[in-house]
Amino acid sequence: MTLTELRYIVAVAQERHFGRASDRCCISQPALSLAIQKLEEELSATIFERRKNQITLTPLGEQIVHQAQRVLEEADQIKVLAAQGKDQLAGPLRFGVIATVGPYILPDLVPLLSARAPKMPLELEENLTLNLTGMLKSGKLDVIMIALPFDEPAIITQALYDEPFKVLVPVGHPWQKKKLIDSRQLGSEKVLLPHAGHCFRQQVLDACPELSRSDAEGWQGNSLETIRQMVASGLGITVLPCSALTRKYENKGLVAIDLAKPVPGRRIGLAWRRGFTRPQVIEVIRDAVRALKVPGLNMVTGR
Repeated sequence: MTLTELRYIVAVAQERHFGRASDRCCISQPALSLAIQKLEEELSATIFERRKNQITLTPLGEQIVHQAQRVLEEADQIKVLAAQGKDQLAGPLRFGVIATVGPYILPDLVPLLSARAPKMPLELEENLTLNLTGMLKSGKLDVIMIALPFDEPAIITQALYDEPFKVLVPVGHPWQKKKLIDSRQLGSEKVLLPHAGHCFRQQVLDACPELSRSDAEGWQGNSLETIRQMVASGLGITVLPCSALTRKYENKGLVAIDLAKPVPGRRIGLAWRRGFTRPQVIEVIRDAVRALKVPGLNMVTGR
C-alpha cells in the first residue's frame, strides 16, 4: 500500500468517475484502474462497486476512503513540520459558506481576509449545508461556515457569532407600525420560508415553534432574496436573519420588525477536518469575522 494508491482511491471517490480521476492524477485510466484493483486485492476488500456509467463506494469502501483521506492529511502535516517557518497563510483556501450567510457576510469578510492574508487567495463555494458537508469530508473544501450545532465524526467546530431573526412584512400590513412581535403570533400568518433543502427553514421552525406551516402549500423560495421579493409582492411575510436586513438591503416597500425576547436566532460557526494542517487559517478567519461591522451580530468570545 502506498500514498499514491491512497490518492487514487480518494480521487475516484470524489469524482465518481475513473476517467476524471485519472486526468486529475495525471495517469492513464487503465493504470489507475490496475493500481486500485491491486490495492483491493492486497486488502481483500472491494472499495468500489463498478456499474455501467456509475461508480459507488461500498460501505467498507467508505470507511477505507475516509481513513485514506486522514492518512494523506497526516502525510501533508509531515511536510509542514519539516519546512520550518512555513507560512500557513500562503496558498489557496477552499472556503465554503451556506447560502443564507454568503451573500450577506462575504462582501465584507473577503476584503478583511485579503488584508490579513494577502498570499491566501480564496476559492469560494456557496451551497447548502448538506452539500458543503460532503465536500468538506471528501477534502474538496478546507473550511466551511455553517449553522451550529454541527455534529459530524472527525470534524471540529468553533462558534463565531449569534444572529437574531427579524420579521419582514410588506408596507400596509397590520403589523407595520409594531415595535415588537411575539414569535407565537406568527402562527396566524402566511409565513414564506426557503424550501426544505435549506437548513435556515428548519432553524426558523425550531426557533419559532408556533410558526404557521402553511408555507408548505407551495409558496416557497429558493433563496432569501426570492422570498424578500415575494413579501414585497404581498404574498405573505417572512423571517430573516438580521445580516440580511442591513441598510444596503432596505426596501421602501418592506418593514423589518424585531422579535420579542427570547429572540429567536441562530449560531454561525466554522467547521474543518480534524487533520487540517493550517490552524492559523482558522484564527485569521475568526479574527476577520470579529472585525465585521454588521449590525445585530453578537460575536462569540473565546476559542
